[in-house]
Amino acid sequence: MEHMSDEEHIAGEEAEAGATHSGFVALIGPTNAGKSTLMNRLVGAKVSIVSHKVQTTRAIVRGIAIHNNAQIVFMDTPGIFKPRRRLDRAMVTSAWGGAKDADFIMLLIDSERGLRGDAEAILQGLKEVPQPKILVLNKIDQVKREDLLALSAAANESVAFERTFMISATNGSGCDDLMDYLAETLPEGPWYYPEDQISDLPMRQLAAEITREKLFLRLHQELPYASHVETEKWEERKDGSVRIEQVIYVERESQKKIALGKNGEAIKAISTASRKELAEILEQPVHLFLFVKVRENWGDDPERFREMGLDFPKG
Repeated sequence: MEHMSDEEHIAGEEAEAGATHSGFVALIGPTNAGKSTLMNRLVGAKVSIVSHKVQTTRAIVRGIAIHNNAQIVFMDTPGIFKPRRRLDRAMVTSAWGGAKDADFIMLLIDSERGLRGDAEAILQGLKEVPQPKILVLNKIDQVKREDLLALSAAANESVAFERTFMISATNGSGCDDLMDYLAETLPEGPWYYPEDQISDLPMRQLAAEITREKLFLRLHQELPYASHVETEKWEERKDGSVRIEQVIYVERESQKKIALGKNGEAIKAISTASRKELAEILEQPVHLFLFVKVRENWGDDPERFREMGLDFPKG
């Protein structure tokens, strides 16, 4: 048997150390389990809309993280819930479709809420999905250890998870262990995206998502579910700034008044908050102009669904 020289041994170690890993991880769970907050934490940048209202993520947003020698592409899917409207059905279909396209499925459960409601239905649905699955219990700082262990045992009894992680998406506790595991476990292979890219969501759409988030945060009424934001113009200017024009579509004249606010206060506040965040992400001055228009029944328009990256449900 031939022995390797020292040089060959070192070269072999370097080749092994340089092997890259990459893959897609679908992040699924009930609405408001903290999926968007967790993805933004793991990617280290704002790529997914986060708000205190449920059902905020309407289509799959991909966030791209580099950890050690692995590129992990997170698919932040819409929350899975009992659908009532056409848009709801499209969102739930999109979430399950994202799970079926991934190398790994990561189920995020809010530890405070446990397996009540939609979580139990998701566990049943996961039994039909062949990909390897990991369980992530979020908000662990809010729950006693014995309750966490009981929750983990109950979920693992229902579905054969590869591993269980206990984390806090808000303060980052446990997230490094989760990333280490994914980086080691994803398949070997070249990276899918350039190293400096954090999302494959086109910038115009990301800008619309950010404005939609500010709309959610500002207006606590039912309006956000009847609203949709589109980036209509994007002009790079000679002075290095960018001029962006967006339209907020609502379904009724009464909703338009809510979006504008008294003396235009609401729309000004939304515009200021969105412009500030866009300038940080784009690293250039932003001139943002928002318009509110009434478009009746946009929730039944196939074209709007396509723009949101959703399939239009029939019937």
